[in-house]
Amino acid sequence: MKLVQSNKRHFLLAMVATGLFAASAAQAQTALDDILKSKVLKVAVQTDSAPYGFVGTDLKPMGLDIDMANYIGKKLGVSVELVTVVSASRIPALQTKKAELVIATLGKNPEREKVIDFTSAYSPFFQAVFGPKSASVKSFADLAGKTVGATRGAMEDQELTKLAPSGTDIKRFEDMNATVAAFASGQVQFVALGASVAANMMTKNPQLGAEYKLLIKESPNFIGVAKGEDKLKAKVNEILAEAKKSGELDALSKKWLGRPAGDLPL
Repeated sequence: MKLVQSNKRHFLLAMVATGLFAASAAQAQTALDDILKSKVLKVAVQTDSAPYGFVGTDLKPMGLDIDMANYIGKKLGVSVELVTVVSASRIPALQTKKAELVIATLGKNPEREKVIDFTSAYSPFFQAVFGPKSASVKSFADLAGKTVGATRGAMEDQELTKLAPSGTDIKRFEDMNATVAAFASGQVQFVALGASVAANMMTKNPQLGAEYKLLIKESPNFIGVAKGEDKLKAKVNEILAEAKKSGELDALSKKWLGRPAGDLPL
């Protein structure tokens, strides 16, 4: 009798656990429905990484990422609410439900895939170490004993940490503007940046004599989605696939980066 009761208890506990899991899974799939119901899509963007995201002369966010957010909103038939973030707060914005999507030069890596999901890539990007032309740097080993600025939580910060030799002094700053300012003011000897941010820095500050030194990583941009929101991810992937086929992704890339998006990974 005790064995039968025990088996019944285990069965009931299993059923309850299964029910809770199913309820949790169902709850996790509400983002797309909520967006369509409220007619508002909340998108996390950065405004310190031109030409992907920056503040225009009218003090409003603009750039490739903002255009991409508005494009997706138009295809969904909803308005877009932009949520400004910095590199370190992009993923938390999803986890705390401040945003349903992150379109902010977000690269995909195994660490991030543990906590959020990613759509297909929507634009090209790469990170590199930049420094003065007078400095001889041929490999990452040459960074030993040098100071390198990086934006905390950004892809270049994570990858540089893996590649830099012992003795490299990586100084981390809270956003791209602070990282660039640190290099421009001589607080650091080198700087790890996305190519577009570096190009903007070198254009605005020719007196720095900065140039490309070392490739950190080719890292196309992906759109971040909260874990478990498969319906929303699938819908955004559908929109991206149509945009790729129609040439819209290439057009956006040409507009802001001067070259087509080309073949992007899924």
